[in-house]
Parts: sequence; structure tokens; C-alpha cells
Amino acid sequence: MAKAIHSMIRVLEEKRSIDFYRTAFGLEIADRLDFETFTLVYLRNVEADFEVELTINKGRTDPYDLGDGYGHIAFCVDDLDTEHARFKASDLAPRDIVEFKNEGQLIARFFFVADPDGYKIEVLQRHGRYT
Repeated sequence: MAKAIHSMIRVLEEKRSIDFYRTAFGLEIADRLDFETFTLVYLRNVEADFEVELTINKGRTDPYDLGDGYGHIAFCVDDLDTEHARFKASDLAPRDIVEFKNEGQLIARFFFVADPDGYKIEVLQRHGRYT
């Protein structure tokens, strides 16, 4: 069975966004991953495991047009390869499986699929923080 785990949005100012989500929804920083060109901040509260993932692209100064402000919902599964094959067999057109690493360490294995309206959905192998 799949489990929804996070939804990602792109933001310009990390502190301003964290302050908003803390004030509005009681979300706190669960994890923060800093990369060369972007930072990921995972927010959640004690009420649920579902998280809001903030993506801060370094050097970006122009506000995002929400029409191109890419985002997604994510689900984690026990066996990514089996699910990928099942999606293919069901003609759901999943993209290829990708491995995401940081300093040589596996962070996640995942693939994306689009719903009938074109919304992107990430399907991740249960691993590390994605359980």
C-alpha cells in the first residue's frame, strides 16, 4: 500500500517560508539538506508524518510564476522495482527509476509519473527518511 509522504513547493526566502508555516500550521524543521545549487527543508508537525518540502534554489531572485513553479506529491512504497513494473503494465507511463545521491550516499530511489491532468507524482523506495 502506498503512503503519501510530502508535497514540494519552491520558495524564494527560506526563513520567511519557515516562519509562515510554523505560524500558520505549527510545522517545524524535520530535516534540512543543503546542496550546491539548492536547499531542501522538510517541515512537519506532531500531528502527522506528511511533510511540506521547501525547495530554495540558490541565486533565484525573481518570484515564481505558479504556472511554472514545479511541485509534486510523493508516495513511498516497499518495492520500487515491482511498483515501477506494475505502473508500466497498467499503461501509466512511469518515467525511469532515478537514484539521488549526496556526497556518494544514497538519499533516494524514485520515479515520477503524471496523472491524467499532468500533475507530477513522485514514487519513492522506502529508505532512510522516506519510510
